[in-house]
Amino acid sequence: MPKDRGRNDERSLIANFAARIMVEDGVEDYAIAKRKAARQAGVPDTRQLPTNEEIDAALRTHQALFEGEMHRQRLLELRSRAAKIMRELEEFNPYLTGSVLSGNAGKYADINLQLYIESPKSVQLYFIDRGIPYRAGQCRLYCGDEARLVPTFTIDDDVPIELVLLALDDLRRPIRTTADGKPIERARLQVVQALFEAS
Repeated sequence: MPKDRGRNDERSLIANFAARIMVEDGVEDYAIAKRKAARQAGVPDTRQLPTNEEIDAALRTHQALFEGEMHRQRLLELRSRAAKIMRELEEFNPYLTGSVLSGNAGKYADINLQLYIESPKSVQLYFIDRGIPYRAGQCRLYCGDEARLVPTFTIDDDVPIELVLLALDDLRRPIRTTADGKPIERARLQVVQALFEAS
């Protein structure tokens, strides 16, 4: 019994360190935050790392304790900006994901959108026609059970906007960052507007 309590204490300690790293250093990748936190906590057994959900809970606690109204105001601004971008990109079926949706957005948070489209070229042409500068890249995601490299576009605005380009058919599949991870939460414009109005 004491052994389990020790493991739970370690997990809690790492989750709190990871939350602080994500808020203060702008780290958005849970795996990186966990590894850094484990090193800071002096915990060599990485099999006992907390889940992303445990870190999310620690993030909410940290933000409530140390940021309060400032965090609420930042979240309002980010959600308002996300809704504006989603309206502009409505023809590409945008969905909000990430920390702006979950409510855990730190001071360095990006706005993360998934676009469900027939061809990445259509988004590219949209940006070219409007003179919107962007950077192209890729990320690995699991669409259903299939691992796939998907194209990404990043718009460097005052708040960076990361767009992940997925096929229309992927709307019917769970999208994950790892093979055994939880599906990425996503929300349409109407949901984002409702979150903004309720805040």
